[in-house]
Amino acid sequence: MSDNHNQHHIVPLSTYYTIFLALMVGTALTWWVATIDLGAMNNVIMLTIAVTKATLVVLFFMHVKYSSKLIWLAVGGSIFFLLILIVLTLNDYMARGWYTFG
Repeated sequence: MSDNHNQHHIVPLSTYYTIFLALMVGTALTWWVATIDLGAMNNVIMLTIAVTKATLVVLFFMHVKYSSKLIWLAVGGSIFFLLILIVLTLNDYMARGWYTFG
């Protein structure tokens, strides 16, 4: 009787080296963007690079790409909960100037 939960996907070392190279390029790109003045776009570009790097780490180094649908659900739920926390924090921060006391 075969058990699908115990099967492991073997990732070639070349994949790890490629992802590592992509992370290093992302780090260098983030540093380069920080040295030039793009106004408000600096933060947008650097956050985009950071999210891309985090996605690569989660998918390949944490082996989520080859995991079961339950792991995908857990990761998706975590991201959804993080977005809720960010929205609630920004909601509080943006609304602080609306009320005057005294």
